[in-house]
Amino acid sequence: MSVKININPSLTYLTEGEEFVMVKGKNVGQCIEQLVVRFPGLKDWIYGKDGKLNNIVDIYVNMESAYPEELAKTVNDGDEIHIITAVAGG
Repeated sequence: MSVKININPSLTYLTEGEEFVMVKGKNVGQCIEQLVVRFPGLKDWIYGKDGKLNNIVDIYVNMESAYPEELAKTVNDGDEIHIITAVAGG
């Protein structure tokens, strides 16, 4: 089962310029773990010190929010995951 993870353009410096990465997994968490194994520099950006998803990260599967399941959300062959940086300001 192949799933495409789209990399936020601001993070491609951590993925050797790759804009997307093909991985395999049954859920978002498994897919992201494969991504982090391949590109360890992403780990601190995706996960907080508690090992949970960083609060500035939003996950979308096929352009639909994965919240509240996020890492447990099931994925299927051909799905696309987008890891988005939440923007805040004032």
